[in-house]
Amino acid sequence: MAPIGAMAAIRAVARHSLLTSLMRGSRSGCYSSSIWGSGRNFRNFMNSSSSKLRFPGSGHELQGCPSGRAGALLILARKKSGFAELFMNRRSGEQEKQVDGSRIRRPPLKRGKVSPRLEVPKSVPRPPYVDSRNAPAFLDEFQIQDAEGIKFMRASGQLAARVRDFAGTLVKAGVTTDEIDKAVHQMIIDAGAYPSPLGYGGFPKSVCTSVNECICHGIPDSRPLEDGDIVNVDVTVYLNGYHGDTSKTFYCGNVSDEAKQLVEVTKESLDKAISICGPGVEFKKIGRTINEIADKHGYGVVEHFVGHGVGKVFHSAPSILHNRNNQPGQMVVGQTFTIEPMLTEGSIRDVMWNDNWTCVTEDGGLSAQFEHSLLITESGVEILTL
Repeated sequence: MAPIGAMAAIRAVARHSLLTSLMRGSRSGCYSSSIWGSGRNFRNFMNSSSSKLRFPGSGHELQGCPSGRAGALLILARKKSGFAELFMNRRSGEQEKQVDGSRIRRPPLKRGKVSPRLEVPKSVPRPPYVDSRNAPAFLDEFQIQDAEGIKFMRASGQLAARVRDFAGTLVKAGVTTDEIDKAVHQMIIDAGAYPSPLGYGGFPKSVCTSVNECICHGIPDSRPLEDGDIVNVDVTVYLNGYHGDTSKTFYCGNVSDEAKQLVEVTKESLDKAISICGPGVEFKKIGRTINEIADKHGYGVVEHFVGHGVGKVFHSAPSILHNRNNQPGQMVVGQTFTIEPMLTEGSIRDVMWNDNWTCVTEDGGLSAQFEHSLLITESGVEILTL
């Protein structure tokens, strides 16, 4: 296809929800189109006016802009139909919502102690990326399932849903997210599956736990949950060679009405987005549907993290943008992908902690997320992770 052109001149690369960034860069200084890694190297790299980044065989090229603006990119790309990894930066003016600081009566989230990585029995089949600290290259192709693939996707999705719901029963004041991780880890390996996040680009845990202002990729640690917290638990399992991916935001004890509304509206936005899916439906309708619901309630829609194709490969095309967009492409029968909107009560801008994973809202406002893995069918859509 032809280059995207001038509209892509000041854009950033869309980050998959289970990816801290498609283009964060690695500790070795090599950059890939799909990496859970350090953003520090990439920011330094792109701040150079002469910096240029190529991906052999992919047709993608990124070139640093001498504007001095962090994250400003000149992007020249050859894209397949239905795949988009670009989004507009909306970081100022009326597009940037603010949280009333007087409403935030909780202390900011702080990182606890992270325990050692848990072991997985050698008898459990594992994804090919596990033995490498580098995340695998992003697959720029749709994942279309045959009859066997559909059977295995249903099995992995059902297991992921059971694990997610079990994790939710553990969300109580005084319980640490590390304890939730250990319980989830055991349940997954007892089922003969592998916890997909563990070892993905060096991620140290088996599940992501994102508390309060954490948008996504929270690392389970020793911090006890507190009454009034909201907690997103993001579960992905690798079973029979297929990934099932889902998340849900849970209440911890007595949650404020404001927090409950944010969570409920986020779930509503996912449900409505799923309801419009089916063969021939344009991907951009997903973002329009979610954004309309968020706008109605005055919430922001996070743009930097997106849904993705899922199947034998953890992350692939299409990138599912949750905000209004002009992403090309349509859904096709047999296709599997995730929708996973993240809504905020204030700013949609994220700040990454120095663990290179945890992303929190810039203003400390709450964020909520829900996610399902989906299968496009002849008659519409099937939710694989109910």
